[in-house]
Amino acid sequence: MNLADEVARRRTFAIISHPDAGKTTLTEKLLLFAGAIQIAGSVKARKASRHASSDWMEIEKQRGISVASSVMQIEYRDCVINLLDTPGHQDFSEDTYRVLTAVDAALMVIDAANGVEPQTIRLLQVCRARNTPIITFINKLDREVQEPLDLLAEIEAHLGMDAIPFSWPVGMGRHFGGVFDIRHDHMRIFKPGSERHHDDNETIEGLNNPAIAERFGDNFTKAHEEIGLIIGATPEFDRAKFLAGLQTPVFFGSAINNFGVREVLDALVEQAPPPGPRTAVQRIVYPEEPKFSGVVFKVQANMDPAHRDRVAFVRVSSGHFQRGMRLTIGRNGKEIRPNNVVSFLSQRREILEEAYAGDIIGIPNHGVLQLGDVLTEGETLTFTGLPFFAPELFQAVEVKDPLRTKQLRTGLTQLGEEGAIQVFRPQMAGGALLLGAVGQLQFEVVAHRLKTEYGAEARLMPSRYHMARWVTAEDPKAMKKFLESNAANIAYDVVNATAFLATSAAQLRVVQELYPNIQFHAMREHSGQVFGEGI
Repeated sequence: MNLADEVARRRTFAIISHPDAGKTTLTEKLLLFAGAIQIAGSVKARKASRHASSDWMEIEKQRGISVASSVMQIEYRDCVINLLDTPGHQDFSEDTYRVLTAVDAALMVIDAANGVEPQTIRLLQVCRARNTPIITFINKLDREVQEPLDLLAEIEAHLGMDAIPFSWPVGMGRHFGGVFDIRHDHMRIFKPGSERHHDDNETIEGLNNPAIAERFGDNFTKAHEEIGLIIGATPEFDRAKFLAGLQTPVFFGSAINNFGVREVLDALVEQAPPPGPRTAVQRIVYPEEPKFSGVVFKVQANMDPAHRDRVAFVRVSSGHFQRGMRLTIGRNGKEIRPNNVVSFLSQRREILEEAYAGDIIGIPNHGVLQLGDVLTEGETLTFTGLPFFAPELFQAVEVKDPLRTKQLRTGLTQLGEEGAIQVFRPQMAGGALLLGAVGQLQFEVVAHRLKTEYGAEARLMPSRYHMARWVTAEDPKAMKKFLESNAANIAYDVVNATAFLATSAAQLRVVQELYPNIQFHAMREHSGQVFGEGI
């Protein structure tokens, strides 16, 4: 099979949702229906021996939430599917935003009882900004939920795109009878089931088949009227408009019961796009190019606690990766020859011999690779779009046992480099290290991981800072004067980028007015600095 054929087989997508919409459960069931696992772990059975296959971190198993993005590769219908499960909780949105830069499509999961929720809206805005095609799965139809027409209107209002139902529910809650497949003109009858894969759902052909009306009565009469209404009111599905982010196919189902999962999996294969061109600063990079290129969009420490490892997740942008090939890191020109590159099925890893554009590969390393690094066969390429947002919450951190200071610094360096939290080293000597976060839960997770993964029990204390901005200047003298005059508010992050820490928005405004030659950046990607190493 040639390079272009291999690229055409790839589908790389992220699952996004508000917390508790059933995203991780749907991930499990996609793996189940693709034959990658034989029995699904129950997210709710937190104290049992099984947990969601995509949740590997100890704190995730305890709380039943996804804290880190996880990557899984499966094969289905001759396609190689790279599936990225993201945290739903808004406190971990930065990790999710970075993951969305590495995918070609998104699967949006909506809780049918709650509709489109705030975190979903934020993630949709990121997808819309990138024109990422979105497939929508409305989940939990086996419960008492909102009217499907209301859900459809809500999706269209928030997405700003046409929602095209591919299926329609008949009843809900204890009266949920199944869904009518509009495109194939048959009804799939609901059959409860949870852990094991079953694909023996009964179907009845034809919207006007009296057998459906006889069996489901008023529920089908209502659904029949609604289907007639939406067929007349919604435009025809146009794949070109879907790929341009102007339409979203909508499916209804119940992931916990395996219902509607097969249809979503088929839609991902049939409708989601293969890898496309990626824009670098220097030029457009095409996936079918023979030369390899890839971007580090995620770094994860301690995926295997027994080995204290550190894995850089690389989205292959072009070419053919082969184990042991020579690769150059664009940031510093260093050459690496990765021999133990892995692919993932959650906790399970396999040594990878080759990969193609669209694939996600894991390169174990000891701090050589950083977020945003570009790997090539020698060409210098720079891809933008990997965000680091200015934190809004700060806490000072110190270790409870002074003998564990080294472990604390190692842990904070690694967790900062993977993007789990932002770590700042004050310019003034003797100041405690500062943690910056988007959400409070990030502090709890980092404290837990420092203790369990690094053996360093941390003490978190209030900080007087409430805002941060990365700073740059074209004039070195202006920068030197600024740093000297504001030494008490200057700190450096894990890649040695300079930041100004403010106690209030008013203080930041005053400083900006006093130093017009200094640029203040709310995102590190835009700061334009050549960053150094370590904290």
